[in-house]
Amino acid sequence: MKKVVLILLSILMAVSIVACSSGSGGSDYGDVSKVSDMKGTVRVALAGWNLDNGLDPQTGKKTVGLNQYLKQTFNKMYPNIKLEIYQIPWENAKAKQTAMLMSKDVDILYSGGAFASQWYNEGLLRDIDDLIAKDSSFDPGIYLDGIWNNSYSTKSPDGKKQFGIPAILGRRLIVFDKKLFEEWGVEPISEKPTPEEILEKAKKMTGKNPKTGEDNYGLYWSGNSLNGSTFVALTLAFNAPGAEGNLTDLKGIKWKLNTPEMVKVMEWLKEAAKLPPAGFVNGQGAENFGREKNVIAIGIDQTGGSTMSEYRSNNNKELLDRFEARMNMGPKGEGWVAVDPFVMAKDAKDVDAAWEVMKFLSGYQTQKYLYENFSNTPTLKNADFVDKEDKYIQMALKIAEVGHSELMDEANPFYMSDIVPAVNGFISKAATGNAPDIQSFLDDLQKRAENWSANLK
Repeated sequence: MKKVVLILLSILMAVSIVACSSGSGGSDYGDVSKVSDMKGTVRVALAGWNLDNGLDPQTGKKTVGLNQYLKQTFNKMYPNIKLEIYQIPWENAKAKQTAMLMSKDVDILYSGGAFASQWYNEGLLRDIDDLIAKDSSFDPGIYLDGIWNNSYSTKSPDGKKQFGIPAILGRRLIVFDKKLFEEWGVEPISEKPTPEEILEKAKKMTGKNPKTGEDNYGLYWSGNSLNGSTFVALTLAFNAPGAEGNLTDLKGIKWKLNTPEMVKVMEWLKEAAKLPPAGFVNGQGAENFGREKNVIAIGIDQTGGSTMSEYRSNNNKELLDRFEARMNMGPKGEGWVAVDPFVMAKDAKDVDAAWEVMKFLSGYQTQKYLYENFSNTPTLKNADFVDKEDKYIQMALKIAEVGHSELMDEANPFYMSDIVPAVNGFISKAATGNAPDIQSFLDDLQKRAENWSANLK
């Protein structure tokens, strides 16, 4: 009798372990059944994806790696399509993936949007309009309109051809600390704050906190941003496009970097640079933003990630209620929206099989998997799997819906090579009270841009 009881207990424990394992990290993939008997081999290069099961370093929860996810989904749906997966670290993603494209060793890639636009302009990627047109199962309407229609990461520079599918969004929203606003007696910022409102209220909350006596800082943004996202949002807010034209004709771009509107952008940066912790010029000083010991009132181009991680770890809503999300500084609440896409190599060996893989890895099911396991921001209109408490992603989706690409964008080579470093250098000097003369600074930048375009072949 004891032996029977022990056997039953062992079975129950085994079932319990399996149930816990299958339920961790979000692994409910619905009704997975065969879709096609299509045969083929598809080589996939993924920048930064996790292939193996692991633990979330912030929450400690189990995560399902891509290998297990594909085994439970894609391999059942397309049993005769073989996937060769190459994991590429972000640190050398551009160089490695470019080499793979040049040597024709890859069919599908996931990478940064700037890399994708450059590869397209270099003739290394395939347009996918013909694949979309003949595939009634693929619905572009599931993706956010602002991203699908306007992003240089997935659209040709003239906006006429589609070469990528948006897979993951960057999050850049305004987050403010309601607790500090209350302690300083300052009204919360509005749903779509202007740069003037942000600067005015940030100045009021820089100094000794009237209740705690702690040093507070009214504002924070990353002063060494690689893509100048705060600068982009300001150009939108002050109607300072910086240039006219399109990326198909870099030589013909008409630069407008020294206009009165751009002067206002730089004047704002000059004033704002006095308010953050000194480390902001190196992207430091906001390690506690979104956490209990925070001393910064307003964060620009934030993700809300640290606050959501705290909430997921202990289900304590105190911090979640404390740190509120707002749209960015553009006229409609827009800002710079990072889009990382899936793209297809120009010389893909098996285009039909590659298309099935590309659709699957950028589709609803995979975006749900990536959100539930790694908190990635989806690109979908109806991302119904997003936690209702995750107001930061909800706000990021609202910003993306009104997003649009401009020439002040990482897809613009001169913007990345010269404008961003120049603006970051200006911010660094302004933080120490040594900002250059703004008009002279912009006149010099204008001349450099004109010379750059003139010297293009």
